Amino acid sequence: MKFARYGERGAEKPAMVDADGKLRDLSGHVADLAGDVLADLDRFKGIDPTSLPLVEGNPRYGACVGATGKFICIGLNYADHAAESGMEVPPEPVIFAKYTSAICGPNDPIIIPRKSVKTDWEVELGFVIGKKAKYVSEDDAMNHVAGFCLINDVSEREYQAERQGQWSKGKSSDNFGPTGPWLVTPDEVGDFDNLHMWLDVNGKRMQDGSTATMVYRVPFLISYLSQFFTLHPGDIISTGTPPGVGLGMKPPTYLKAGDKVELGIEGLGTQTQTCVDDD
Repeated sequence: MKFARYGERGAEKPAMVDADGKLRDLSGHVADLAGDVLADLDRFKGIDPTSLPLVEGNPRYGACVGATGKFICIGLNYADHAAESGMEVPPEPVIFAKYTSAICGPNDPIIIPRKSVKTDWEVELGFVIGKKAKYVSEDDAMNHVAGFCLINDVSEREYQAERQGQWSKGKSSDNFGPTGPWLVTPDEVGDFDNLHMWLDVNGKRMQDGSTATMVYRVPFLISYLSQFFTLHPGDIISTGTPPGVGLGMKPPTYLKAGDKVELGIEGLGTQTQTCVDDD
């Protein structure tokens, strides 16, 4: 099953996605795709999406999950991306936070912060926690996943690496977390360890990779994270990016106002963002 949220920011409604990719309003059955609703998405298996009201026009897509408490990211989780960054693959996952104020819809603009000169892109596989996870095993880990989604882990490299402190400073500016368009249940995603992923800037292919080269895989990450803190329904985990980010270009290349970013992951949909300066 594929789910989505649509409407004005802060007032999104839940939807199912039918076989033709059209949105079908789900608000007659549930208030939002958030919290305990995520623990039992199977409840919707008996609903024929075409029996739901069709969402007319071209509404804004919101982030595919609501009421997120934690937005957790994994750094340097692709060996080839670590190499282009001049860093080694870490012996344990590198964990950092994107603050939830960064979350936005998949096609909302990338807002380049004032005085930013190194705003960068990162296509990433994300997943959303459906059931509370604490001290879980790898074997049990997938029972805690509501679904998978596409994420652009937008990053300001100067803030991240040159301004002292944790990476979160360079990862959490407004609209630095486009999420969605869809939340896709694991059974529909299939082999999430072998999904093609790509990102273009102004029509030029920058990233062209696969989740097959991920170092630390999803079940391990869930188990690992749950040893340190409890994961709750709605928490988002973004799993790292393949090579091709602006930081790794020779010379490094970064986003500017007017640039168009397009990205996608097999089975999880696509995103399109236009870069704008913060006013």
